[in-house]
Amino acid sequence: MRKGTICILAGLALLLAAAGLAGYNLWDAARADRASEAILAELSIPEPDPEAIPDYQLDPGREMPAETIEGWDCVGVLSIPALGLELPVIGEWSYPALRQAPCRYTGSAYTDDMTIAAHNYARHFGHLTALRPGDAVTFTDLSGNVFRYAVAETETLQPTDIQEMTAGDWPLTLFTCTKGGQYRVTVRCEKSE
Repeated sequence: MRKGTICILAGLALLLAAAGLAGYNLWDAARADRASEAILAELSIPEPDPEAIPDYQLDPGREMPAETIEGWDCVGVLSIPALGLELPVIGEWSYPALRQAPCRYTGSAYTDDMTIAAHNYARHFGHLTALRPGDAVTFTDLSGNVFRYAVAETETLQPTDIQEMTAGDWPLTLFTCTKGGQYRVTVRCEKSE
């Protein structure tokens, strides 16, 4: 076989591998979207009693209530209207959990230090870079308490900057990796009325 033929065959093999990887990534993103929708459809969030003092105000250090859906302990629902997203939030992050829905990485809505991580799937956090200062974000816990935030700033961090992702006095931080995983898009949110 000639050297040119070998190079052409190798090039075709690489193109097929790239097409296969792109196809897998699209399938995986669609699967994750369906998984999030299935979890969200089963979550039951009551209307809070407007006359009662919420439990988290009486005891901010308490654990956020969780409900097990599809085998995952969910702590609430994240809504980002500017991106058209409403997603369940799994209580503890792990790589398998991230393939289903966004996950609480650290902190709590009750102590104003919650960080939520998600994959960069199109229907998860794939478009975080499109958020602008002032965009609304809400988190609703399983007791029906609604926590309102506004985007304050967006940062791009190194994947090794773990402490930077959770640093500062931000009541809510959202993060995901960029395409290719070289950096982390980090959105900082402040409380809003």
